[in-house]
Amino acid sequence: MGLFDKFGSKDENVKLSKEEAFAAVSLVSVAADGVITEEEARGLFVQLYRMKMFSGYNDNQMSSMFNKLINIIKKKGMDALVGMAKESLPEDMKATAFAVATDLALADGDIAEEEKKLLTKIQQSLGLPEDEAVKIIEVILIKNKG
Repeated sequence: MGLFDKFGSKDENVKLSKEEAFAAVSLVSVAADGVITEEEARGLFVQLYRMKMFSGYNDNQMSSMFNKLINIIKKKGMDALVGMAKESLPEDMKATAFAVATDLALADGDIAEEEKKLLTKIQQSLGLPEDEAVKIIEVILIKNKG
C-alpha cells in the first residue's frame, strides 16, 4: 500500500450519464483493436446523431463526451468502461446499445474472431440474455450483407 492510496483519486468516482454510457458501449465496439479509424469514428458519430438521445448534442459536446470516454479507456481499460456503462445505462437501453455496438462492429458484413469475443463480452457485461443477443446479431448480419 502506497502513501497516498488511502486518499483515492478524483477519477475513482466518475459516473457516466445514460448518454455517455450508451456511447461508451458503441466506442468499445470500434476500439477493440486499439485503433479507431476515421471511417469507424464517422460511423460511430452518424449512428449516435441519428438517435433521439443525442439530438440535442452539438459537435463540441459529442467531442467532449468522447474525450472523457477515451480518457477512461486509457486510465482503466475497456472492461472498466463497459462496467461503468452497465451501471449507468437504463435497462430498456441495453439491447439498443448492444444492437448499435453490433452494427458498428459488423459494418463490413463479416465477423472476425476478435469481434465475436468483444460482442460476447459486451453482451455478458450488460446482462443481455443470450437468445436476445443472437436475434440482434442475426438481424445486423442480414442488414450489413448488402
